[in-house]
Formats: sequence, C-alpha cells, structure tokens
Amino acid sequence: MNMVEAERRLLANALMDISNERFVLLSESCIPLFNFSTVYDYLINSTKSFVESYDLPGPVGRGRYSKMMSPLITLEQWRKGSQWFEVDRFLAIEVITDQTYYPVFWQYCKNDCYGDEHYLPTFVDMNFPTRNAYKTLTYVDWSKGGPHPNRFRREEVTEEFLKKLRTSSQCYYNERIVNVCHLFARKFSPNSLDKLLRFAPI
Repeated sequence: MNMVEAERRLLANALMDISNERFVLLSESCIPLFNFSTVYDYLINSTKSFVESYDLPGPVGRGRYSKMMSPLITLEQWRKGSQWFEVDRFLAIEVITDQTYYPVFWQYCKNDCYGDEHYLPTFVDMNFPTRNAYKTLTYVDWSKGGPHPNRFRREEVTEEFLKKLRTSSQCYYNERIVNVCHLFARKFSPNSLDKLLRFAPI
C-alpha cells in the first residue's frame, strides 16, 4: 500500500495544475509507442479512463482478499489489474479524496496482498464502472510466467518488434474498434536506449 500512497501523492501534486486533464502512471522502464501528439489526442479525446480491472479466481486474485474487508468490500467485488493506469481529472480527484475504501485497504491489504494491483481496480469497478475502459494502455509481456514481466533487452528491440507492439491487437476506443490499444510498453532495459532513440524518428 506504500505504492498506492505514492500514486495518490503523485496525483495530488499533478492536480494542483488546473490545466492537467489526464494522468498517466509510468515507470523508468516504460517507453511511448507513438509521438506526443498521437498520445495526447488519444487521451484527451477518450470518453473513458483506463484502469485494468477483472475478477481473477485463484491465489493471486481472489486469494489475496481479506474477509476483514467485509461488508464494505466483498469477495465478489474484489478486483485485480495492472498498476499502470490512466485516469481523467474526475477520477483522479475521487482517488485522492477517498476516505472510505482506502483506509480499509491500508489496514487489511498486507503481506501477500499487493495494493497497487487491487485498490484502484476494485475502487473504480465498485464506484465508477461506466467511466472505465477496463484495460491498461501499457503493454506488458507476461508470456514467460513468474512474478515479473519479461524485460526487453537491446537485441530484442527492432523496427518490426516496435511496429508489432503498436498495431498487433484490436480493442474498443470510444465504442468503436481500433488498432491502437497500447500507447506505452514496458519493461525496457537501460541498454536498449540507444536503439530506441535510433528508431524513434522512424
């Protein structure tokens, strides 16, 4: 939950600038897949926020739920998702002012419960489902299994690979099917930076 506290502080600081309308959480290993104007237009014109949220049976989903959260949060309401979110100003304000669900998570989401994977997905699904697209905008490769996603190294970064990340899937955006589903991707190792910069102008 320390991660969630940090995210709330980041949102609170960003909200102080009244011109900020959309808020994206990224890490040092994330890269943009499109230029700034494309990313900006995609976000500013979206009618939804992008918080991945789904029900996951098993130990890393429902298995992390604490019965002590009931009756405010039930097992049926418990959700999991990526911590890499994008929210509009309305949802950002709701997140930083939440005094109902956040204290319950802070008290009972401990040890094997990872708050950054459960708080926002559960909070948004319970309270603002119609404002959410139920997906993340950050591509992550979990195909190798394990607790951490695949890290992309220098030799894996090619023009073909980046093109695949940009347009290899279809999803809904403003109630229509589009080919641009991810605006960002992770995890890229530091030694891939020179190749990424080389391909950026292309």
